[in-house]
Amino acid sequence: MFRTLSKHLKNYTLPSILTPLFMVLEVIFETIIPLLMGWIVKFGIEGNNGAGDMNYVLKMGGVMTILVILALISGILGAAFGSVASCGLAKNLRKDMYANIQTFSFSNIDHFSTAGLITRLTTDVTNVQNAYQMLLRMAFRAPVSMLFALFMSFMVSYKIATIYLIAVIFLAVGLSIIMMNARKYFSRVFEKYDDLNETIQENVNAIRVVKAFVREDYESEELKKAAGNIYKMFVKAENVVIWNAPLMQFTMFGTMLLIAWFGAHLVVSHELDTGDLLTLFTYCLNILGNLMMLSFIFVMLTLSAASGKRIAEVLDEKTELENPENPEFEVKDGSVEFRNVSFSYSKGTGKNVLNNINLKINSGETIGIIGGTGSAKTSLVNLINRLYDVNEGEVRVGGLNVKDYDMESLRNQVSVVLQKNVLFSGTIYDNLRWGNPEATEAECMEACKLACAHDFIVAFPEGYLTKIEQGGTNVSGGQKQRLCIARALLKKPKIIIFDDSTSAVDTATDAKIRKSLKEAIPGTTKFIIAQRISSVQDADRIIVMEEGEVNGFGTHEELLKTNAIYREVFESQTGANADFDEAKGGEI
Repeated sequence: MFRTLSKHLKNYTLPSILTPLFMVLEVIFETIIPLLMGWIVKFGIEGNNGAGDMNYVLKMGGVMTILVILALISGILGAAFGSVASCGLAKNLRKDMYANIQTFSFSNIDHFSTAGLITRLTTDVTNVQNAYQMLLRMAFRAPVSMLFALFMSFMVSYKIATIYLIAVIFLAVGLSIIMMNARKYFSRVFEKYDDLNETIQENVNAIRVVKAFVREDYESEELKKAAGNIYKMFVKAENVVIWNAPLMQFTMFGTMLLIAWFGAHLVVSHELDTGDLLTLFTYCLNILGNLMMLSFIFVMLTLSAASGKRIAEVLDEKTELENPENPEFEVKDGSVEFRNVSFSYSKGTGKNVLNNINLKINSGETIGIIGGTGSAKTSLVNLINRLYDVNEGEVRVGGLNVKDYDMESLRNQVSVVLQKNVLFSGTIYDNLRWGNPEATEAECMEACKLACAHDFIVAFPEGYLTKIEQGGTNVSGGQKQRLCIARALLKKPKIIIFDDSTSAVDTATDAKIRKSLKEAIPGTTKFIIAQRISSVQDADRIIVMEEGEVNGFGTHEELLKTNAIYREVFESQTGANADFDEAKGGEI
């Protein structure tokens, strides 16, 4: 984990080095000051046979003033460089995590929930940022300061300094026990954060459904439950960590009492001067204060260790899809072939979603795909642009295995209109140009005309400059689908996949869109996944899927004659059971 996170410091290595350097300098200056205070009492006030030496006092006072200023400057520079280093690390972690997520295949994304990724990018990174800043500043400053103070204490009186050493060992053991017990609770806290974010995300995304079904009270209760789980876990962790304070107080006051007791005896027996005792008391407060700071650091590091582990999981996740060493960048045509293809979402475990698929589609064909829910229609087309890799067999596009292509080049030639249509914040032009950033206004309008979207766009007061709200909430489902179809057409691909992408439009508009596409892009291979027979019956050929297998493949007329599933769906949707003549392959 630490090795993974440290790789992402990059251009913030120098501030990471300078921060502890300045903190150590601050410690050195601060550690010398108590010694000078003792000398002022010993040689300036009590010196010269009790008459005092004001020149010595002023001289040492001037030196102390310079040391205070140097300590202040060192502390400010250490804080400044520490902030730069920790904020830079957080920036790099978020950027690198997000960049790595963009390389994930769908199977990689399936390993993490959306809410979990959001928590890692926000809360977890913030925890690591705070811990790193504290690590650079206090985790270096506190131990070094404590060691310097111990060293100086031994120089003044090894008998009194032994008390410090015993206190340090006692406190270190106690803090270690506390932190070990608290760590397991902090590790589980962030799992509860994932649940909380998931609840909020679902509620916000589906707010219209929540209000339509009057489920506000239920959702509020779910959020209360998720927040309550975090509360309970934090309380358990804090109930352990809370022992830090009494342990520190016990050690601090016990040490001070022992120093006062033994110190007084040493002063009375003339083994120790009053100035030396004052110096030792100052070092005592220094050492115990640094121990207190170390206890806070342990809490922060324990908390951030769980966050760091979760961040490292995302950074270390390697995409299951990689480009070949010498990829092919040009897709010859839109022909598609499935050769003995089997596929499972959980490789090595679970049942295959697709079994022994063998299909050959010519470039420019329109292929309909129909089947019941869960028949793996979408899974089949997801293999064409290599959103997943097959377990067995191969998928060939343009005569080559999809694994031989550069993935970006392949996906640029396979345009997809997803079942769940997504629009982004921005104008209609902005959304359309996701398909082609260089598309002209004329090309955008032409694509929208083919998708039957132009008329409703120009009806908006601002036309193509109309702002689309996040998620496309200010347009209807049918309008959203047509905009997504236009966006896909702007890529001018060799293959275009419509994944039930006209389900929200009426049958007349659906037919008009299909006719426009057939006439405008005859050389593009088109896959149309649909639930309605009317959407696929004009296709060149139709694939009938059932439980991950090809149950039938042929024209509308051929399937009506030979395929029971297709005929049953056709009859249920058209009411043609009584009027169908199998010998003629059509209606009487």
